[in-house]
Amino acid sequence: MAFDIIFIAGPQGSGKGTQGKKLADKLGFLFFGMGAMLRAIRSDVQFAEKLNSVDQGTLLPDDIIIDILKQRLAIVPTSQKIIFDGVPRRLGQADFLIPFLEGRGYGAMATVFIDLPREDSVKRLALRAHNEQRLDDTTDAIQRRFEYYDQTMPAVVEYLKSKTKFIEIDGRPSPDEVERSIDAALGIE
Repeated sequence: MAFDIIFIAGPQGSGKGTQGKKLADKLGFLFFGMGAMLRAIRSDVQFAEKLNSVDQGTLLPDDIIIDILKQRLAIVPTSQKIIFDGVPRRLGQADFLIPFLEGRGYGAMATVFIDLPREDSVKRLALRAHNEQRLDDTTDAIQRRFEYYDQTMPAVVEYLKSKTKFIEIDGRPSPDEVERSIDAALGIE
């Protein structure tokens, strides 16, 4: 089945961004990475102060995320297929985003959930923090993000299971093996 929208989900450090970008390049989809977008729009005075809390591992309120989604998606042609990484992270975001996309004419949606045990996530995030010097990868910020993830993602996952074709992928193998598993699950040759 061909999809118009693919959500890449999973715990932090599972390789969502890496796999989402590869998939977008392969399929000619727009890669809509919410975390990278938030880091990039810090120069926007309207959002800069609110975004500063992200560095401490705090998630932005749904209304701010929804405003950003509305603004950014308004300029995307409805013929453009999209891969979303980092959104929805809470049920309020999912309740907005899926009907919004359906209203714009998108129909076939899939979720690729890259599952990764917590201890593997922690190891990968420590390595990423060291290699990329990301401000949001401090030990305290990582711990807070895990707490938010545990509180919010189960409901989001259930919502995505009910609204999209839900595909679960083991995130423990090498990135190349994970990519092959995603391709096979999506029917990409």
